[in-house]
Amino acid sequence: MDNFIAHILVVDDDDGIRSLVKKYLNENNYLVTTAISAEDAKEKIQIIKFDLIVLDIMMPGKNGLEFIKENKNKLDTPVILLTAKGEALERIEGLETGADDYLPKPFEPKELILRIQNIIEKTKKNNQKKIIEFENIKIDLNRQLIFKNGYENKINNTEKIILEKMINNPGKTFSREDIGLLINLDKERSIDVIITRLRKKIEIDQKNPKFLQTIRGAGYVLWIE
Repeated sequence: MDNFIAHILVVDDDDGIRSLVKKYLNENNYLVTTAISAEDAKEKIQIIKFDLIVLDIMMPGKNGLEFIKENKNKLDTPVILLTAKGEALERIEGLETGADDYLPKPFEPKELILRIQNIIEKTKKNNQKKIIEFENIKIDLNRQLIFKNGYENKINNTEKIILEKMINNPGKTFSREDIGLLINLDKERSIDVIITRLRKKIEIDQKNPKFLQTIRGAGYVLWIE
């Protein structure tokens, strides 16, 4: 990987598009792996950690949207959708499901490169958010510590995973299902207990949370900006 900018997974059942995208990305110093279906892609993401996925929506078997729904929360990998021209509803659903961007077919390879560059640069900046300070709170994800009013609170790996995801997605509501997928836990009560524990370490008044708030009927959101 030392000589490549990033490792991209290209998922498309069209041999011509896969070959074209791979060739162009290789020429621009990207390492590329291809998959011919959602099932093929799922096998490869279990083995390789990709920096970004270029994903066609319309494929035989499971389509691109189904792939995102099944895997996006586990992956935490940016996704660019390739969509049929004029399929606005699919693009909207894709973005709502968790895709980071979309590109209608046919597209200029140069535009795909620019979109990939923008997302990877944004991802790098987000990954740098390891020490966060707001009001009288300091969160150090590397040391797994929260400092509040001069006191030090340790966070465990589960709490770190949840906090890091929320910090990198400020203002985004995470359902209990979203959080459960992140930490491999499907018991809603246990998830509520973890959030309560985090509030104790972050909030001044746990009964009236200012930062880690509950969105009734939807989930939890972290407001730190």
